[in-house]
Amino acid sequence: MAKGKATSKLNIAIIHPDLGIGGAERLIVDAAVELASYGHKVHIFTAHHDKNRCFEETISGTFPVTVYGSFLPRHVFYRLHALCAYLRCLFVAFCMLFMWPSFDVIIADQVSVVIPILKLKRSAKIVFYCHFPDLLLAQHTTFLRKLYRTPIDYVEEVTTGMADLILVNSNFTASTFANTFIHLNAKGIRPAVLYPAVNVDQFKEPSSFK
Repeated sequence: MAKGKATSKLNIAIIHPDLGIGGAERLIVDAAVELASYGHKVHIFTAHHDKNRCFEETISGTFPVTVYGSFLPRHVFYRLHALCAYLRCLFVAFCMLFMWPSFDVIIADQVSVVIPILKLKRSAKIVFYCHFPDLLLAQHTTFLRKLYRTPIDYVEEVTTGMADLILVNSNFTASTFANTFIHLNAKGIRPAVLYPAVNVDQFKEPSSFK
């Protein structure tokens, strides 16, 4: 398919927690640029976007970026990061639900708790990109940490399984997904591998970002 000549142009939304500078953000920006190059209408929604510290593509006009919930805290005294991320992303999802028309495809990145809300847009297919199971990145070393993480870990697995399509970036991550989310694996819910997940040609030249 030639770029800019998509036979069926789609209205695509991407929801991402914090559109700063990082590997996850680079992937989302590359995906948005590539989809737009095929003629699809792409719109990124996020809880934070600092125009002085972001990838250039997010302010170049290739696709719009809309911010909701930047006033919500990222942490509470440097704790409860996961809970705050959930609340911020849920706020973004509810704003999308009530303030924007239906999308053909919604790509949820990193935080799966938004998927049940996004599924209320019945005409949209939900794609979840799983970089790595969050429960494996969190500490469960003390009783209080385990008490805090148990409901979050449960919600992560349940809501991840609600996506119409789950994507990971390697067979290793797919295997880790299966070994971590054992209930989803038992139901036959397995992710598809998208590799490479970013435009590798960009690394041939110095990156351009602000």
